[in-house]
Amino acid sequence: MWLIGARGSVATTAVLGLAALARGNAGPEGCVTAGWPGLTDWDRIVVGGHDVSHVSLVKRAETLVDAGMIPAALLTAARDDLELADAEVRPGYATLPPGRSQQQEAERLAADLAAFRDRHGLARVVVIDLSSTEPPHDTTGFTVEALTEPDRVVLPPSSVAAWAALLAGSPYACFTPSTGMVPLLDLARESGVPVAGQDGKTGQTWLRTVLAPAFTDRGLRVLSWAGANLLGGGDGATLADPEAVRSKLASKTRGLRDLTGTDVTPLHIDNVPDLGDVKVAWDHVHVQGFLGSRITLQTTWSAYDSMLAAPMVLDLARLLDLADRAGLAGVVPELGFFFKDPWASDQHRAADQAAALRDWAERTAAAL
Repeated sequence: MWLIGARGSVATTAVLGLAALARGNAGPEGCVTAGWPGLTDWDRIVVGGHDVSHVSLVKRAETLVDAGMIPAALLTAARDDLELADAEVRPGYATLPPGRSQQQEAERLAADLAAFRDRHGLARVVVIDLSSTEPPHDTTGFTVEALTEPDRVVLPPSSVAAWAALLAGSPYACFTPSTGMVPLLDLARESGVPVAGQDGKTGQTWLRTVLAPAFTDRGLRVLSWAGANLLGGGDGATLADPEAVRSKLASKTRGLRDLTGTDVTPLHIDNVPDLGDVKVAWDHVHVQGFLGSRITLQTTWSAYDSMLAAPMVLDLARLLDLADRAGLAGVVPELGFFFKDPWASDQHRAADQAAALRDWAERTAAAL
């Protein structure tokens, strides 16, 4: 499992959680694939990654312990595993060095993936992008040939990392709203690499895709669905940038609009630094019922966002490993269960997505 943004909060939580599962120090609550047949066992997964940060996984985990998110005992038990994973983190790509091309940078990243695979004798390396959200990037007219030109920025960093995954033949998931694999999806299919995305559906959006079908199934009409996100930490700081937040807002609202049939779904995101990794989400739903009657639903969702995301990262690693073993190529639509804006799927109902995912995994594992 190769994590882009390997020293961030979500990645650190995933690595520590993987160690806890492998050693029997914690239960698999939150892991959708726990107990599913035909998937790689927790203790068979080795971790590495790319990052531009120099803060070690152990230091990051210590801040999460201090914040009350992770029990100190789990960090103590997983310290060696965090150090081993941190030793496998290599410098990521953020800006193009003078005189270099993006192709050269992608090849550098791909070489790290190949070296990691060979060093540990791995069957495959699954890449999952957990890096910070980027501003929208126009990749219209993108060509692979343009990547070879020195000093020319054609793709955003997330897409350079995705291109590196394809060069290395590594299954890939985009857990962020960033451009990532989007301009490369055809190439993923042609390269024989299974991919999935995009933007992990961890909390508020997941709850919306549970509730929205309930209204429409009852024949009720949603008039408006307003929401707010309050969050701190690295995500809060990143999304305080009005350009970066545009990507997140687009992915959070698209599915809800499809489910409700209305465009009246305002949402805003506020950076509240003292919240740290805690995310608070408010929703106000206004619904029209029988004879014009009105119904109001208000919800408050509060959770450590990294604790919601980390088990999904582990699930995706195991499921993309399964897809690769089965010889699948291109987008795996059934993995849309994990994403706000799923590729190659217009299905947003959480229950239907869950059923499709389980059916796909069972059939695919049984066929191997």
